[in-house]
This record gives sequence, C-alpha cells and structure tokens, in this order.
Amino acid sequence: MIAISFAPILVRYSDAPASVQGMYRMLFTVILMLPFGTRQLRTVKSISRKDWILLVLAGFFLALHFLLWMESLNFTSIASSTIILALEPVFVMIGAYFVFKDRIGKFALIGLIVALIGAICVGSGDIGLSGDAFKGDLLSFLGTIAVAVNMLIAKQILTRVSSYLYSLIVFAIAFVCFAFYNLAVGFNMGEYPVREWGIFVLLAIVPTVFGHMIFNWLLQYVKPTTISISVFAEPVGASLLGMLLFQEMITSFQLIGGAFIILGLLLYMRTEHSVKTISAEAA
Repeated sequence: MIAISFAPILVRYSDAPASVQGMYRMLFTVILMLPFGTRQLRTVKSISRKDWILLVLAGFFLALHFLLWMESLNFTSIASSTIILALEPVFVMIGAYFVFKDRIGKFALIGLIVALIGAICVGSGDIGLSGDAFKGDLLSFLGTIAVAVNMLIAKQILTRVSSYLYSLIVFAIAFVCFAFYNLAVGFNMGEYPVREWGIFVLLAIVPTVFGHMIFNWLLQYVKPTTISISVFAEPVGASLLGMLLFQEMITSFQLIGGAFIILGLLLYMRTEHSVKTISAEAA
C-alpha cells in the first residue's frame, strides 16, 4: 500500500505520454523479474491453452487499467483519481459473487456501500470544478473496472500457475499491448532525457514490484475482495504526497469522500477478521 501510493506521484513527474510510461513500466519490471525465476520458466510448457487465453486477457486488462488511470492524472487531481480507484473492491465483490460464488457479510457489504458513497462525493465535487476534472474522474472509473476484471481473472489462474510466472507473463503481455498502441498512435518511444528513464525505472520498482507483484502473490491465500479493499489506503498516502509535492490541497468533497472510504475500509476489514477468527475456532 505504501509502494502503490507513489505511483501517481511518479506519473505526474513524467512528461511522457501515459501509454509510454506504462510500456516501459512493464518492460523494466519484466527485466527486473527475469533473474529471480529462471527455474520456473521451464514450467511454461505445462500451461494449458485455456490458461494462455486467460493470461492474455489479464495482460490486456492490466494494460487498459494503466492506460486509463495514468491518463486520468492529466485531467484530475491525484486525490480524486486515487479515491475513485478505491472503488475496485466494489467491482471485484460483484464479479466474485457471480464467478466464485463468494459470499459477503452484512457489515462488509455496508462497508463497501459507505466507500462507494465516498467516491460519489468526490466525483460530484469535481463536476462543479471543471469538465476536465470530471473527464479525469471518468477515466479513473473505467480504469478501476479494468483492474477489477484483471484481478478476477488472476484469481482463476493462480490456482494452477505460480504467482511469479503469472506476474511475469501478464506484465510481458501488457508491455506488448502498450507497444502496439504506441506504434498505432505514433508516439515517440525512444528519445527521452535521463530524468524520464529514471522515472520509468522507479515506476517498475516501487509500485509494480513492491505493489502489484505482492498483490498477485497474496491472491493465492486470500479473497480478491480482501486484497482490493486494502487499496483504499492508497488515496490517503497519495493525497498527502500530492499536497506536499504539488501543493494540491484537498477539497471539502474529497475530504468527506475520503472519510467515508476509510470508514468503509474499517467496517470491511473488521468483518473479514471476525469471519476468519470464527472459522479458525470452528476448525
């Protein structure tokens, strides 16, 4: 959660298009991962055709998430973009209910509804600010749906593929998606100053290796909704960093919305802890 809080800060510091940032973020992550799992690469041949289709879909939706969410930061504030991103558990919960038949407790559901109300507060406040701000909120919203789909797909594959191999393949596929997109649009992909290359590397190391990779690993042990609910902490860290580094002061709507989201997080996590405790005692 600490690591992913730095993602919007690094994106803001870069002058490169969001898709170029995303492409090199994925490429450098793959390069950093390769030396640590050479033995697992031998098991690639055992991946079924069905799982390859799911891996391609997971990579596509991850690239789509990065493209939409990173682009949103060009239009709206760091606080608004990351607060809306915190809606991910709502979409994951709905998807997990239909795909995995996951049940959710009454208070956990109340927590998610409270968090959703908080995100609505943020969006309604930005409508009054400018059309660009609302456009950024919409991009973040669509990017959140994309990452929720990615997480639901990951939950299915990680029962058969190791988290390392899953992450490596999905990041590589996301890189290819970005490369095709950048070629189609005609973006410059090579002529950038040293500062930009440093940001690309940091995007790979901090929020990707220490953020998304850890989330992928945890999917083997906990519900996807539990992991995605922890992303609620990102708006807090990112907003504080945005205030400190970019002087983006938090508005009253963002403050109210953020408070609702934190309250929703506490309600959900309390319920999850209670359920696990009861299950352990019963066992």
